[in-house]
Amino acid sequence: MDWLCCFFPSYSQLVGGRSSSTSGKGKNHEGLIKYGFSLVKGKANHPMEDYHVAKFVQIQEHELGLFAIYDGHLGDTVPAYLQKHLFSNILKEEEFWVDPNRSISKAYERTDQAILSNSSDLGRGGSTAVTAILINSKRLWVANVGDSRAVLSRGGQARQMTTDHEPNTERGSIENKGGFVSNMPGDVPRVNGQLAVSRAFGDKSLKSHLRSDPDIQEIDIDNNTEVLVLASDGLWKVMSNQEAVDIARRIKDPMKAAKQLTTEALKRESKDDISCVVVRFRG
Repeated sequence: MDWLCCFFPSYSQLVGGRSSSTSGKGKNHEGLIKYGFSLVKGKANHPMEDYHVAKFVQIQEHELGLFAIYDGHLGDTVPAYLQKHLFSNILKEEEFWVDPNRSISKAYERTDQAILSNSSDLGRGGSTAVTAILINSKRLWVANVGDSRAVLSRGGQARQMTTDHEPNTERGSIENKGGFVSNMPGDVPRVNGQLAVSRAFGDKSLKSHLRSDPDIQEIDIDNNTEVLVLASDGLWKVMSNQEAVDIARRIKDPMKAAKQLTTEALKRESKDDISCVVVRFRG
């Protein structure tokens, strides 16, 4: 597969290092579709565990927008691995241009198997994932595992493009595999009292009770499609889908919009790492 140049994104390390605030922006070849991102470390006493992807690439005659949020837990090795490998694994699938849905699903599963096989190096942690692939500015494929979320604004109305994989909603699957859901500790439903999502990459010690297959949605990008917001649960715990797209629509510079979303989440006392990518389709 021919990989040509990426279209040059710009970045700013606001404090410096992986554990600080990071932001940046870029646009597609024609300059009509723009994106921005902002990542802010939470108040927990551990290094930043959120990673992102935001870029346009040219493959043969196709332009792809690749956007993702990976929210790690018990360390940052799994989300760092996903940042490096998940999109390339999807695009390596022979059927990608014919059947993106099947290719995305297969690549998610194969990537998880690779993570589990390398657990001696990658550790016992895990990660959520939300990925968005924009093909030739016309069709969008969104997939997710865990509770990182993608929300699209069309005609000013928020449309959630992902499914939050929470232990209570998938209790039957967990229990059928011999696991259990407990609200202890912290009055948050957790798989085996440990993990607050029911699907994740990695988490080898819990994997027999977890799933890693993604939910996938596709949609055509039309003239009414305004913005796409991808974010970790550090944002969604304190902000509704409609509030997020209202902010993203109001601020024309998508990097400033992403920064405003993370700033607002901090004002609302979100304690978690907060990461956000905003894609603006027009205007």
